[in-house]
Amino acid sequence: MFRHIRPIAVVLSAVLLAGCTGTAQDTQTEARTEDAAVERDYDFTISYDGIAVGNVSSPVAVHDPSILKAGDTYYIYGSHMAAAVCDDLNSWKYLANGYRKVNKVFGQIYDVYDDAFAYAGAPTSIIPTDNAKQGGEHVWAPDVIYNKAMGKYVMYYCTSSTWNASNLCYGISDTPEGPFEWQGALIYSGFDNDTIKGTDVLDYVDEDYAASTYITRKGYNFEDFPNAIDPAVFYDKDGRMWMVYGSWSGGIFLLELDEQTGKVIHPAADPDNSVDPYFGKRLLGGGHMSIEGPYILWDEASGYYYLFVSYGSLTRDGGYQIRVLRSETPDGEYVDMNGKKPEKGFNHAYYGLKLSGNYMLPSLSKAYKATGHNSALVDDDGKKYIVYHTRFDNGTEQHSPRVHQFLVNAEGWPCMLPYQTAGETVSDYTVSETAGRYYFIDQGTKIDGNVAQPVILYLNDDGTAKTESAEGTWALTDNSHYMTLTLDDRTYSGVFCKMNDEAGTPVMTFSAVGYNESVWGVCYNGAAE
Repeated sequence: MFRHIRPIAVVLSAVLLAGCTGTAQDTQTEARTEDAAVERDYDFTISYDGIAVGNVSSPVAVHDPSILKAGDTYYIYGSHMAAAVCDDLNSWKYLANGYRKVNKVFGQIYDVYDDAFAYAGAPTSIIPTDNAKQGGEHVWAPDVIYNKAMGKYVMYYCTSSTWNASNLCYGISDTPEGPFEWQGALIYSGFDNDTIKGTDVLDYVDEDYAASTYITRKGYNFEDFPNAIDPAVFYDKDGRMWMVYGSWSGGIFLLELDEQTGKVIHPAADPDNSVDPYFGKRLLGGGHMSIEGPYILWDEASGYYYLFVSYGSLTRDGGYQIRVLRSETPDGEYVDMNGKKPEKGFNHAYYGLKLSGNYMLPSLSKAYKATGHNSALVDDDGKKYIVYHTRFDNGTEQHSPRVHQFLVNAEGWPCMLPYQTAGETVSDYTVSETAGRYYFIDQGTKIDGNVAQPVILYLNDDGTAKTESAEGTWALTDNSHYMTLTLDDRTYSGVFCKMNDEAGTPVMTFSAVGYNESVWGVCYNGAAE
């Protein structure tokens, strides 16, 4: 949000603002000088009149979507044994859905029910599910990767009984559509002195260490150690495999995997670098703060590993949101735009670049809320995507998957485009194409249920910028899509991109980041007139 805002009258050029989709070849980014300067009348009224509204519903509901591309086909896998498929990142169709043996992607788990749910996830587990009286299973947050050494598709997922008693498992398949055959358990959490005997923890640490480190008089030491859910697996630039995982509790952890087997490589203890011999390296969090759904993406073009996480509670009004940090190495340190990361005992709202939260934009029939638990993809053509689920400001917990392209700004930070992808391709722009009247939102850094609502922002073709309560400057880097926006001495660095809104109407947009905040703008043809 903008701070210390001071309304100040502004004197602008007599030259009329160009429309956002104009074609004039004006490449100047500095302010123009005119002989007759006049004060312009601004219209800061928010109105969506004349703007078509799109249908934000989706035929599928895949929670915690993790994306995989195989050939020309995209797959998303989600909690509660859901999966969907499409060829355009938009028109998803169910491949599987729900806890049933006929589920062709996950159903094989019922053939090995006693083994797969021996520790967690079912009423018959060593640690029964919270809803044991109702029966049923808990299978959450799968992630599928093609293991090059094994020549198999490998699914990592969790069975979970309580908010900290969980079990990471894995299964293999010859195809991305399954069935994925359960191979075994990998990591356990939520145990105490009695239930630890149902885990493999003591195969890697001695009993005294486990008792003094993982278990307190109240039970499992969830303040310092993870809930073993939300796994995501990736290859680093050198071909090594890693698994990042964790939710709330002790934070986000990282373990290396053996590519030949798909199993965990337990590291040597290194307490000075937050490395535990069983759980691996803690990257972020601790103290049961809201941080979950980790996903690490290696981007060769920028040279960074991006660690995406979600904050808040996943309900519609829980402030659920997407954050990102980055590192030059797969095992960190991962830091935000201020060179910091959320640690135990800190207010994590101030740490991590917030990419998306609750927001309203033109062409949406209702505000997006609780945008989160994302995965990410660098496609074959180099385009980068964020894949997440969103709820809506409609009084329900209905959710749908969404895919947005993200571009990287001049400093190497992700800038998520405002609307779901429709095949847009960024290019070089001119001032006359990008100056105009924008619907502008600031995502801020708060973790709450409030919706970021648009205000009107003018990007004038003389390089000045103005909202009703703030003023500043903007610039487009010559022969590029890179831009900067300064309002009341706060500068954001980002990108322009022509794309379609949710109704399919062509718009000019920008997405820029600074101070761990994301700001977006949307301009319609003729909006500057």
